[in-house]
Amino acid sequence: METKEKTALTVQTTVNAPISKVWEYWTKPSHVIQWNHAIDSWHSPRAESDLRPGGQFSYRMEARDGSIGFDFGGVYDVVTPMNYIESTLGDGRKIKVNFSAKNNSTHIEETFDAETQNPMDLQRAGWQAILDNFKKYLEAN
Repeated sequence: METKEKTALTVQTTVNAPISKVWEYWTKPSHVIQWNHAIDSWHSPRAESDLRPGGQFSYRMEARDGSIGFDFGGVYDVVTPMNYIESTLGDGRKIKVNFSAKNNSTHIEETFDAETQNPMDLQRAGWQAILDNFKKYLEAN
């Protein structure tokens, strides 16, 4: 049996906020629903998270008009508060998120296994757009 090697893609940003605020806004469902979308015609009406190794997360992502949507979820594998989160999605792909504090800002680097249905550039752009929305939401609040 042949195993296809997964391609990892990385997106990143630096947020003008201390790591404690970044961690809170990244991990609390009440904040996740505010920023977890790539374009304004989509949103996340629901988010659930049990932030601990073995805990599950589920984010509902859908078009604002209700025409299409999906659940994005998985299990947390490693959680190092205010530093690192590693998780496995329901389809087996991995996500690794590093948080690095520097003075009053925080650098976020998110690496994820690409899926096979969409072009790599499109996936990277979508994940970067969500990360950019996170930065915009956090810095505005």
